[in-house]
Amino acid sequence: MTPNVYCNGAIVPAAEASVGLYDGGWLHGAALFETMRAHAGRVFRVESHLDRLRRSAATILRPIERAELPSRVDFLELLDRNGLQDARVRLTVSAGSMLEEAEAERAKLTVCATAAPLSPLPEHLYHKGVQVAVCNYRQSPSDPIAGHKTTSYLPRLLGLREARRWHCLEAIWFTTENRLAEGSISNVFLVRQGALLTPGLDTPVLPGIARGVVLELAERASIPAREEALTIDDLLDAEEVFLTNVIMQVLPVVRVERKDIGDGQPGPVTRRLLTLYRDLVQKECVAE
Repeated sequence: MTPNVYCNGAIVPAAEASVGLYDGGWLHGAALFETMRAHAGRVFRVESHLDRLRRSAATILRPIERAELPSRVDFLELLDRNGLQDARVRLTVSAGSMLEEAEAERAKLTVCATAAPLSPLPEHLYHKGVQVAVCNYRQSPSDPIAGHKTTSYLPRLLGLREARRWHCLEAIWFTTENRLAEGSISNVFLVRQGALLTPGLDTPVLPGIARGVVLELAERASIPAREEALTIDDLLDAEEVFLTNVIMQVLPVVRVERKDIGDGQPGPVTRRLLTLYRDLVQKECVAE
């Protein structure tokens, strides 16, 4: 089947979609993206993704009206036209022409969405847990794109590549002030004395959609949770550690490089939150 994509308001064969040579995303990485997960033909928390993108756009591109982005129906049609039920969906919004500053204020955005078959992580990783590495790079609180999901993603991919060379699934980033931040492609949670801890958004870290869902689920389940400034010692001494994003959902970490976390097995809080997360997905997407 020839893949179809959403491009500037229409769903067309991928071969017919194009981005302008002077587009700001192509020339300068002036673009935002959202990676979403579809279940049973529906994108999980699609409006949360679009709201996050619009908040970032208002800060680093220009304000975006909801009507400029794909609708729920557009995403349903995109999945249907590609014959997909469970899928990885990516929405990319770039700045359009940035030849002149004045023009950039009025530029028409380039808005594209793609859908591909979902390749979930092997289920055994959720039973056994994964190993992560401490990234050699640092993120700066003064970086204007920190906390935003931009296409200027090369540092994250380089960090992830280094981690994979050490047979680790993720690279954990710290700030220039040695505060725990996030993974290259995930948010990080710790469990200490039964309470859930995660770096605050002002660290800065990406306001992950799965991160928000986990905090929501923790509140419903009466699991104490708070945002807190955390260090390498907090990470290594945690009873449990797990990662979140909408593709991996809630993924237990049992080792940071050569240091076991807790007893080296996924912990009870992590397992409970994974079950609650999957139940919520079933309720919001599949049952619907």
